Parts: sequence; C-alpha cells; structure tokens
Amino acid sequence: MTHLSALLDFLRAAEALKHTTRVAWTSTGQQESVAEHTWRLCLMALVLAPEYPGIDVGKLLRICIVHDLGEAIGGDISAALQVHMPDKAEQERKDLLTLCAGLPEHTREEIVALWDEYAQAATPEARIAKGLDKLETILQHNQGAMPDDFDFRFNLQYGATYTTDDPLLRAIRALLDEETERRAREQEARVGSSRSAT
Repeated sequence: MTHLSALLDFLRAAEALKHTTRVAWTSTGQQESVAEHTWRLCLMALVLAPEYPGIDVGKLLRICIVHDLGEAIGGDISAALQVHMPDKAEQERKDLLTLCAGLPEHTREEIVALWDEYAQAATPEARIAKGLDKLETILQHNQGAMPDDFDFRFNLQYGATYTTDDPLLRAIRALLDEETERRAREQEARVGSSRSAT
C-alpha cells in the first residue's frame, strides 16, 4: 500500500495546477489556471481526434495531460517572457522530476517519457499536442476578458512553428488569427475612445 500513499502525495502536489495562473482570463474575467488550460486542451484533442485516423488518441491525451505538470512547481511563464529565458524547458523538466520523484519507477518513467516526447515534438501525437496547446491558448485569449494592455497581435506569430505544417491545425489557426485581429482592432477602438473621453 506504500505506492498508494506515494500516488496520493503526487496528486496532492499536482493540485497546485488548480491555482497556478496563466496570462489568460476566462470570459467572466477570472484569471485562468494551468489546470483549466490543460482540461480544455484535452477536450480539444478528444473532439478533433476523429480528424486523425492514424493517431493513438490515448497517447495524445496522455501527452496533453502531462505537458504542463512541471508548472506545479515553477509556475507558468508567458510566451512573451520566454524569449529571455532560453533554459525554461530545462527548468520545467527539472521541476517535473522533482514532482514525480516519489512515484513508483514505472509511473515516473512513463510521465517523464511523455513529457520528453512532447518537448521534442518527437512523434505525430506530440506534434499535434504542441499545435493544439498553442491554439487553445489563442482561443482562450480571444474568448477571454483580457486586460486593455494585452498584446493580441503577439498571437499572430505565437506557436506558428507548430501550427503551419498540419492542414487541420493550419485551418483552425486561420480562423483564430481572424478573431485575434478583430479583438486587436476592438481593443484599439475601446482604448482610443476611453482616452479621448478623459
């Protein structure tokens, strides 16, 4: 039964993702947690999986579930700030190893292998997960009650490496880019009118 205690300890530590926030807000103005992002990423993968008949859906979902686990320790760092942090992935992997240290060896190895697969975009499932991760982020930014100084147009290039080669991801990206540009124009008009009113 010792391994059950270790599993519960891991799950307690992973609970931090429920209150670790991201640079995204929900449509009601609540700052999004990493766990909430992961949930909708998994939902995206599930509903889009029929478009990929050769993909191992179970593996795709497992990759999506673990892709941000290290953030339970180190937190989320926005893409805009990652430009100045070239070792971000390395630190996140170290945090993941710390988080998983008490797990049974086979469980720990499986989780770390899935995370590595995602980080390296080493398989079709990992590449789809990477692309969907970027698209879910953009979807949330476009849907959310973002602050007036949010840079929507940053998202027009964000994650492009992972969303251009696959036809489905490219098509979703095109729709989201249209939304992004619309949100940017709406924000400019709103901020401009509030400045002229003062």
